[in-house]
Amino acid sequence: MRTGVFLPNWIGDVVMATPALRALRHQADAAGDQLIGVMKPYVADVLEGLNWLDESLLTRKSAPGQPSLAQQLRQLQLDRVVLLTNSFRSGWRAWQSGAPERIGVARDWRGPLLTTKLFEPRKNGRRLAVPPVDSYLNTAYAAGAEWQPPTLELATTDADEQGADAVWDHFNLPAGDRVVVLNSGGAFGAAKSWPAEHFAGLAGRLAAEGWHVLVNCGPAERDIARQIAADSGSAQVVSLADWPTADAWQVPIGLSKAVIRRARLLVTTDSGPRFFGLAFGKPVVSLFGPMGFHATRTHSPLETPLSLNLDCSPCHKPVCPLKHHRCMRDLSVDRVFAAVQQQLGASDAERLPSADAA
Repeated sequence: MRTGVFLPNWIGDVVMATPALRALRHQADAAGDQLIGVMKPYVADVLEGLNWLDESLLTRKSAPGQPSLAQQLRQLQLDRVVLLTNSFRSGWRAWQSGAPERIGVARDWRGPLLTTKLFEPRKNGRRLAVPPVDSYLNTAYAAGAEWQPPTLELATTDADEQGADAVWDHFNLPAGDRVVVLNSGGAFGAAKSWPAEHFAGLAGRLAAEGWHVLVNCGPAERDIARQIAADSGSAQVVSLADWPTADAWQVPIGLSKAVIRRARLLVTTDSGPRFFGLAFGKPVVSLFGPMGFHATRTHSPLETPLSLNLDCSPCHKPVCPLKHHRCMRDLSVDRVFAAVQQQLGASDAERLPSADAA
């Protein structure tokens, strides 16, 4: 049997979907079936190294004279589609594929397009939020997969690790257990951002404690990453935006995965790299403002979420509707630094032999 899996478009959601994808992989292996991923090209970069998919269809805008996406889906000759997406469009694409079985959450008016429907819990007529990692797993279970722990999982390739080696050599960084990675932005919008001057203050304090700091960045955060490194006042704070062999417009996803994988700890906004850290088993200090932590909780004991819990949050808006951005602006460097120290101390304790062992 050939199972098509429609994967989410947001990077963080893709990582939260890995427990469900792992469950489907185990199911396919047990039955001798094939698993085919349907995804955006950058989603393939996130999943590269896991080797869980037998085939992939990368969804791009069709060039003139090329088969449409609907035609490409039909050419796959899928027996069923598992939707780890919630849009009407993905339900429509699943129906267009010709797969006789279509499994997903019945929402956004796509219920009639599905043959196996999951319904979200409701209270007083309102839909209750289910964390994506749980929702994706529930969909995999509806497809017949066996139970899997909700542990996020990623991998790096040899090329990713070679890129991280080059970064470490260029910036003369010490072993990864002396490096903290900061991630300042995200694709959702400005409301999720912690001020650059706060990140710079945090980086300076970490450097004063003897840590080296590497600032990660995406396409929109290169200037901010450079500013954080420059304003930290320490040569021990460097930015991937200043890595001379980086792509002209962005740091590759695989490189971000590799530098986070070898670091000691990650401090991040609520963005895709947050989930990279959790998937690689790193302590993560996550900064929340417009989005509530519980909506995307991952059950990881390694995460310390920080939020001011203002009356106006979570607002789920990409830009502060009240124009003050207090939910992130008023989250102090002192509070974040204290959480980082606590995480670093906890990880140090785990690395030391116990009294009984001694």
